[in-house]
Amino acid sequence: QVQLVESGGGSVQSGGSLRLSCSVSGYSYNGCMAWFREVPGKEREGIAAIHRDGTLFYADSVKGRFTISLEIYRDSLFLQMNNLHPNDTATYYCATDRGAPYAPPRRLRCTSESGMNYWGKGTQVTISS
Repeated sequence: QVQLVESGGGSVQSGGSLRLSCSVSGYSYNGCMAWFREVPGKEREGIAAIHRDGTLFYADSVKGRFTISLEIYRDSLFLQMNNLHPNDTATYYCATDRGAPYAPPRRLRCTSESGMNYWGKGTQVTISS
């Protein structure tokens, strides 16, 4: 069973940085892994993803500011967030699919909520102006 545990959230001022971590267990690293965020009243948004072949996907809202990375030997997925804005305030979730060793990298599959099968419980990020 895949288990995901996020950490690293907190409160920072606008322009600051945070690094989120996701501790991963039970996953074979042969599909898509992603970071999502959710604001109350809005749909959960896929903001960064990494495919097993190394292809990266970013939402336009975070491109150039956020970086997703995977360290398999540490069983960890990271999200480095720089130049944070107040509208980045959200609960951030780590997610994976079940594994798809033959599936090519596709943005929709790797960044859509329906493409993910396992979720962490989330970590809160609050950005003050």
